[in-house]
Amino acid sequence: MSLPVVAIVGRPNVGKSTLFNRILGVRNAIVDDQPGVTRDRHSAVADWSGRRFTLVDTGGLVPESVEALERQVNAQIRAAIEEADLCLFVVDGRAGITATDRDVATVLRESGRATLLVVNKADNADLARRLVWEFYELGLGEPQAVSALSGLGSGDLLETVVAELPERTAAPVDPDEITIAVIGKPNVGKSSFLNRLLGEERFIVSPEAGTTRDAIDTTLAYEGLRLRLVDTAGIRRHAAIEVGLEYYTYLRAVRSLERAQIAIVMLDASQPLSRQDLRILNLVEERGRGIVVCVNKWDLIEKNDRTAAGYEAAFRAQAATLAYAPLVTISAKTGQRVRRALDVAIEVWEEWRRKVPTPALNRALHQATARVQPPQSKGRRTGRVVRILYGHQVETGPPLILFYTNDPKAVPEHYRRYLEHALRDAFGFAGVPLRIQFRQASPQTRQRVDPASQGAT
Repeated sequence: MSLPVVAIVGRPNVGKSTLFNRILGVRNAIVDDQPGVTRDRHSAVADWSGRRFTLVDTGGLVPESVEALERQVNAQIRAAIEEADLCLFVVDGRAGITATDRDVATVLRESGRATLLVVNKADNADLARRLVWEFYELGLGEPQAVSALSGLGSGDLLETVVAELPERTAAPVDPDEITIAVIGKPNVGKSSFLNRLLGEERFIVSPEAGTTRDAIDTTLAYEGLRLRLVDTAGIRRHAAIEVGLEYYTYLRAVRSLERAQIAIVMLDASQPLSRQDLRILNLVEERGRGIVVCVNKWDLIEKNDRTAAGYEAAFRAQAATLAYAPLVTISAKTGQRVRRALDVAIEVWEEWRRKVPTPALNRALHQATARVQPPQSKGRRTGRVVRILYGHQVETGPPLILFYTNDPKAVPEHYRRYLEHALRDAFGFAGVPLRIQFRQASPQTRQRVDPASQGAT
């Protein structure tokens, strides 16, 4: 089941990103923040009063230049109407209603999409009461006054948000079913890839309808396994959203990944790796999904015996944090290696749910710390050696490993990456984001496991 999507929309400089950060930071909002790449973060899963939803910030996804401002904002709204369950239309209470605000309000009213009008920059209660009256003119119901900067009114806004979210019933989860989302920017060949897969005689295909704005899922019986393909290929074209297509694609990917275990991210071999490609790749890692990089249109490339290696090296240089992700070159047009992409996705699924026995994990840990010792802790008059005593895996899908140490805060990021590489060398985890956390070991455990800690303060 995909989570409801709440999209923050509005013209530039009204405080959309500040509101996004405020909602995720208010005291009772529990944020499902998967460790991973944090740059270009535009969505997060939050829980308020027991209701989980995906919050999407349009700031940074839609260009905010002065030129063609109305067209850009209109594109943003069209995309949100297509994919979001609820729109938070943010306006600047101090600036008052602008012509762009009126145009956006008209589009939202005519769409029938559930919308909350959020009057931002109401920095105190008296100002809030004075500012909201003007905005009743927009015809979107009672304005909600907030100060995204200070947090005033954010709790009341969240209560209204969860009251407006649609009720959804979770479908039964089949533990043996592999759910794969095929995502990527427009025109990379997602439809051709899926059509080529579904045209193979060895597949048994049955289409199943998803939710109202979810794409059609397809279940396959393949090599004794049951696969569910979450099809994001059919992006509905609309002239008004062409300029906002990057945001639209991102929103589709967010929704699809909520229901998937593995993502096949499609790239176009004939085009350089773009910012949008990297955003989608980073989103998969943030969400903790297994990942297969599928480079389509390989038939269009002039090749020699070094072409594939050269392309992969260039990709790894630009997407350095995804060194663990397998890369498959395909041609959906000719069928070249299309089934190989599916086979690799199944291999990644096996890694995604891999559970490493604790004795084997600790042998790998001790070998790694013997090769490269953790650095001394800093910020003390007399530094002490950081000791990572033991660890165990507490979750799968994706894997989460806890290491217990005498000083968790002193373990630097570069050493965490070193341990990640050591674990991948020992156990694989190909295509899977590996979560590693450090916890404080109890004094009793330290004395039992680490003789050097005897008498330590």
